[in-house]
Amino acid sequence: MSSKSGMEQVLVENEVQQVRLLDSVNDDHGGVIVELSESMDSKVFASMLKASLALWRSQGKRGVWIKVPIELVNLVEAAVKEGFWFHHAEPKYLMLAFWIPEGAHTLPANASHRVGVGAFVMNKKREVLVVQEKSGLFRGTGVWKFPTGVVDEEEDICAAAMREVKEETAIDTEFVEVLAFRQSHKSFFDKSDLFFVCMLRPLTFDIEKQESEIEDAQWMPWDEYVAQPFVQKHELLKHLVGIWKAKEDEAYFGFSPVPITSRFPDQKSYLYVNDRDLKGSKVRMSQTA
Repeated sequence: MSSKSGMEQVLVENEVQQVRLLDSVNDDHGGVIVELSESMDSKVFASMLKASLALWRSQGKRGVWIKVPIELVNLVEAAVKEGFWFHHAEPKYLMLAFWIPEGAHTLPANASHRVGVGAFVMNKKREVLVVQEKSGLFRGTGVWKFPTGVVDEEEDICAAAMREVKEETAIDTEFVEVLAFRQSHKSFFDKSDLFFVCMLRPLTFDIEKQESEIEDAQWMPWDEYVAQPFVQKHELLKHLVGIWKAKEDEAYFGFSPVPITSRFPDQKSYLYVNDRDLKGSKVRMSQTA
């Protein structure tokens, strides 16, 4: 349902006034959403916002969202003076939020995590694909590390891992499974961080390093990688070394992506599961049925 802008009698500061309202759409939680698109003077906007808030309050509305495109940034100050706060920002818009009822608000927080991937790629010679970076914490340290990166918006974890390997080393890969993941806090811009360690199978072997970000890249013997002082001292990497030893003994299995139907039309999704144990469970269930 939407409320078109128009002239209405609204109680503003104890006076009945004929004012123009903001276009709004009702959300699913008793609130309203406003997407600004029309250029206007900030004083005109302030008047419309006051009138709209008065109407929404009388209607028992709860949360108010105002999406402000970057070209209408002149309207932000007027909204902030009415009590709106910054909820989140994207390159081309700012989202403002407001809570009408008394007491603490129940609006959802902005996205709380950044998602990263690390790619474990080993060839049949028991060599792992490693890189040295030109920037960041490891610049100039001599540390050889797995290709890593951040998952892009609307990108699957499995796709991100293959993309990062391709970008940094030009190696084509096939995704195998998620070996493990780590959650940490107060990371990038004080957000929490989810880091997925992914196992990939190489399909090509000739390395071409990414000139803009990678100082060097190579296939390194596994034992040589493990012997690096940094790996020996880093708790996360020591755990991963143990995981790989268990995988070699076929005593550890990660999580493979299984395509599933999304509740949103025309969108795919993946469920990451221990496929081996799942198949084994199905076999046992069929035998006992």
